Amino acid sequence: MKYLFSSWQAWALLSAAFAALTAIFAKIGIENVNSDFATFIRTIVILLAIGLMLLLTGNWQPPASVSGKSWLFLVLSGLATGASWLCYFRALKMGNAAQVAPVDKLSVVLVAMSAVFFLGEKLSPAHWLGVCMVGGGAVLLALKI
Repeated sequence: MKYLFSSWQAWALLSAAFAALTAIFAKIGIENVNSDFATFIRTIVILLAIGLMLLLTGNWQPPASVSGKSWLFLVLSGLATGASWLCYFRALKMGNAAQVAPVDKLSVVLVAMSAVFFLGEKLSPAHWLGVCMVGGGAVLLALKI
């Protein structure tokens, strides 16, 4: 059990499971709520939950211990996250969860391409095939056939 939670794969699967719950819960909850206001509520809940987690685990660190470069990229990541959430909730408000979520997962394709071109990461031919399959699957699920 200890090994399970020390692997990135376990955490990534948990992330996927919680992301699936996010889409379903959000689609139900957003029914009579403005999508931007729904994103605001969600953000407050996340802020409180993570603050509590930091308190309980003792993982708080002084903000001054974070480098300027890390601050810059974490702020940019936060802005991108906020923009993603606003767009995601608006898409959920307008579309079907079973179509919105897979299109949102085109981020997998964009991350893989960005990691190769900007971070210098290497993908094997099998990995590229997987990336193409994720992209193709997302497109197929988005089509109204």
